[in-house]
Amino acid sequence: MKYTLSVLVENHPGVLSKVCGLFSRRGFNIDSLAVGITEDSNTSRITIVADGDEYVIEQLEKQLNKVIPVIKVRTFARDEYISRELSLIKVNCPAKQRLDIMKIAELMEAKIVDVSVNTMTLQFADTQERFETLTDLLKPYGIREIVRTGTVAIEKDSAISRK
Repeated sequence: MKYTLSVLVENHPGVLSKVCGLFSRRGFNIDSLAVGITEDSNTSRITIVADGDEYVIEQLEKQLNKVIPVIKVRTFARDEYISRELSLIKVNCPAKQRLDIMKIAELMEAKIVDVSVNTMTLQFADTQERFETLTDLLKPYGIREIVRTGTVAIEKDSAISRK
């Protein structure tokens, strides 16, 4: 099962390396990784999506809490968070198919960010499931290239108010 961990860390050089090293030393793969400065420039948030069972994730959470620059670790429970992933998708797009691809983009709420004679590039920010739906719809036209960010996640207000 995939788990999403939110790790609040001090914003210092080498912190990401320490956190990733912990996963590497224990032989765990990171499916997705995103890092960015928070509302406080002294802290960063690392969002990690990893595969494992409850015991493995619990052990990772405990080990992460022992890393000095880590301030707080939170494993999100299902339905307690909102997550998104940004992707850029370049699709073959001869003039006769342009309208079809534009309709798919509109239907999936993707933004057209570049159009050339033979291609169209879409920007899409949504869940992994909706990304897969969009790529399935675009495959018949020929996907040339895909670039994706890691997942970012934030806790829902309803989850915070229960604490």
